[in-house]
Amino acid sequence: MPGVRLVHRRASADSDSSDRDGDSPAGDDSSTLLASDVDVARSTLEQGRGLMFRRSIPDDYALVFPFDSPDTQWLHMLFVPFAIDALWLVDGEVQKTKRLAPFVGLGRGRADTVIELPAGAADEVAVGDEVRLVD
Repeated sequence: MPGVRLVHRRASADSDSSDRDGDSPAGDDSSTLLASDVDVARSTLEQGRGLMFRRSIPDDYALVFPFDSPDTQWLHMLFVPFAIDALWLVDGEVQKTKRLAPFVGLGRGRADTVIELPAGAADEVAVGDEVRLVD
């Protein structure tokens, strides 16, 4: 999505370490940029395909899966030849994070939004943190 970014804000009130370079992507000093290249999988077909059959994804990429309401959401890594970080969110709050292995990874969590990122991109994201799409 052109112009849309994915940002992360720590749950902790301590924002001194959350913005390492002093350049705040979301307009305040407590947010860090997770991805500047964001796709949103809205249709059932887009959600079913996910990252399957891609050889790789850019370091600043995110695939976002929005759902109508919180429910158990499953992810699988069939036909995905690279590791990813997955986030399960409810109302923008991280409920679960997990690194999924290539081809055999499997994860599930309660969420109204699921986000897939390159492996390592969500290393600083913890349960309770906020993750949002911003213009």
